[in-house]
Amino acid sequence: MKLLFLIADGMGGWPIKELGNKTTMEAAHTPNMDMLAKKGIVGRCRTVPATMPPGSDVANMSLLGFDPEKFHTGRGPIEAAAQGLKLNPDDLVWRLNLVNLSDISADGTMYDYSAGHISTDKSVPLVEMLQKELGNDEFTFYPGIQYRHLLVHKGGAKKLESKLAINPPHDITDKPISADIEEYGKSPLMTKLLQDSAKLLKNNGTKAVSIWPWGQGTPLLLTNFEEKYSMKGAVISAVDLIKGLGRASGLEVLEVEGATGLVDTNYAGKVEATLKFLEHGDFAFVHLEGPDESGHMGSVEDKVKSIERFDAQIVGPLLKKYPVDQASYLITCDHFTPIETKTHDAAPVPFILASKKCNGSTGLDSFSEKNAKSTGVIQDKGYELMQWVIDLTS
Repeated sequence: MKLLFLIADGMGGWPIKELGNKTTMEAAHTPNMDMLAKKGIVGRCRTVPATMPPGSDVANMSLLGFDPEKFHTGRGPIEAAAQGLKLNPDDLVWRLNLVNLSDISADGTMYDYSAGHISTDKSVPLVEMLQKELGNDEFTFYPGIQYRHLLVHKGGAKKLESKLAINPPHDITDKPISADIEEYGKSPLMTKLLQDSAKLLKNNGTKAVSIWPWGQGTPLLLTNFEEKYSMKGAVISAVDLIKGLGRASGLEVLEVEGATGLVDTNYAGKVEATLKFLEHGDFAFVHLEGPDESGHMGSVEDKVKSIERFDAQIVGPLLKKYPVDQASYLITCDHFTPIETKTHDAAPVPFILASKKCNGSTGLDSFSEKNAKSTGVIQDKGYELMQWVIDLTS
């Protein structure tokens, strides 16, 4: 039996007036997930511990079966693992966004956490320029994908910079950055880096007018997934966050050309890569970023569309090749990304578990946040969901 975890990042949310007080999940046409909801186990999972912020890093670490309160060190280190960076134990790794601000000062406002979803071909030269002009024995800039990059502070884990509490930029869209500027201001090093970067990025022809270092931490160390769960697995995603979790835990990281992390990602390519891996593998963690990005943008239309495409172009084709009598499916999101707030919410996420070993009849007519809550099934410790699923389906 194969085991597939299909993750629509940020899919959950709250009722929206313009959708007739339906959520985007309820408004989306999702016949494949609805069919599985009628037959499988439907419930909720608390992927984010009460002590931690509701980031995709924390939530997806839970879904892969690792306790974030034990293993999580920061967002940056996870993405560094994706790039295979060679780090020392006392290095401090920051996630580095290229962002659009009104001004890098206490009077500034965060316009866009993604610099207009800057393309990789435009962002990489900017980061390379920052490295050439500002890189030194202490700071190194590493280019990544689109707006997502890395900054490594050699020996920074022992310095005050490790204690700075900076908001993720997607949490403060259209909001003042005064609190963060005050926090950066505790470090003359970070203050100078921000100011110098803003000068270099001025008038570069894109919406990237500043850097935004956040999510810093020491290098990530995870236990080996195959040794822990006795399954040969892989992750399939467009984003370095998921690739980093996969690489750090010994999972195979499948690269898919044209996987963008947006609504227009290469769905067919993700399915093809998954099916090819499952010819010899046991477990696939298929991650779609589109619903989350749409939520951060506040786009109802794109979020509904991305959920529908997830159902039609990911869930449907995989079910056609591996019906429920040949594979087990866990379908969920990592966290809510409500349109109203444009950021993450730690509410327990809805899930479907469908397998010939645990099929039943829920009486539900669709898969939604409300219907999942109605069953009363809840997994309070998200990192225990993986073993729970394995126990029920093996």
